[in-house]
Amino acid sequence: MKALIALEDGTLFEGRSFTGSGEAIGEIVFNTSMSGYQEVLTDPSYTGQIVTMTYPLIGNYGVNKADMESDSVHPKAFFVKEYNGFPSNFRSEQTLAEFLGDYGVLGVEGFDTRALVRHIRTKGAMKGIVSTVDLDPESLVARAREWTGIVGQDMVSRVTCKEPYGWADNSVVPGTDFTTAQSGIENPLKIVAFDFGLKYNQARIFTEKGCQVQVVPASTNAETVLGMNPDGIFLSNGPGDPEGVPGVVETVRALLGKKPIFGICLGHQILGLAYGGSTFKLKFGHRGGNQPVKDLSTGKVEITAQNHGFCVDMESLSPDDVELTHINLNDGSVEGMRHRKYPAFSVQYHPEHAPGPHDALYLFDRFIEMMR
Repeated sequence: MKALIALEDGTLFEGRSFTGSGEAIGEIVFNTSMSGYQEVLTDPSYTGQIVTMTYPLIGNYGVNKADMESDSVHPKAFFVKEYNGFPSNFRSEQTLAEFLGDYGVLGVEGFDTRALVRHIRTKGAMKGIVSTVDLDPESLVARAREWTGIVGQDMVSRVTCKEPYGWADNSVVPGTDFTTAQSGIENPLKIVAFDFGLKYNQARIFTEKGCQVQVVPASTNAETVLGMNPDGIFLSNGPGDPEGVPGVVETVRALLGKKPIFGICLGHQILGLAYGGSTFKLKFGHRGGNQPVKDLSTGKVEITAQNHGFCVDMESLSPDDVELTHINLNDGSVEGMRHRKYPAFSVQYHPEHAPGPHDALYLFDRFIEMMR
């Protein structure tokens, strides 16, 4: 089935749908990972976006329930060079096309994804639309331009949990609290995790390391969190513009100095805003499992997984209060920071290792030591 892709600058690509009829509009971005397409699709940070995979063959190992990073698929559409509908893997439970179809997400193949990625790298991530229904180029370009985009929008409210939940036995436990024993952990460290778009593997790692996790909606206020008497507070990843999320910065600012805080991705950006800084949109963002990051305290280089389009402006923060700890070796952008007066630190990348790499897993241990 023919599918037409239109970018806001008038650029067009013609492909074919491997999931049937459909249409989607969003910010077109690219991911450079060679594997882990299921983890990409179930990462809430991709809400409002259309994802293009740079690796040319996608779908060859299928999809399974164990690799879900949330309870849904979040990109508006999924672009690949070549789709493999015959997976060969003992863990496979269904094809990628079936999986996308279950969630109503359009999958498109058969066009030059490299040309699209090179265009975005040159011009920057931009609004776009893909359709098997409306095949009029002028109509599609006009509709792409009219879309509001993600800057200044509250994307977190679309993905955050509606009610608190716990995590035990590798699954969500609805309505639990810290009075409920999880997985037989004795004297666990208690973590309240703000769900801005949390990935399940973050909760998995904390519980594997002997912690008890209580996940709360993004709108939860500081008084409620402190009333739960946690040992630490975790700020998860999430989609979109951190400045578009109402009330969260004020909540985090009220928690500074009260409990140890660890932030990842959007949580890192929100911490930067809570410190009094600002953020800005990157040209095309960092998305993939092969981003080199330097730890300035040790001089070591980590290969990291990333998914973000915004960045903390280090120049907007006082060096007397906030220390830069990690930088991206591709473009020198901020990848980590810590507060000099409060027990709080954060990284822009994803240290949880699903599907990898594992270089930054030590950050979870650092947070645990801080709580102790």
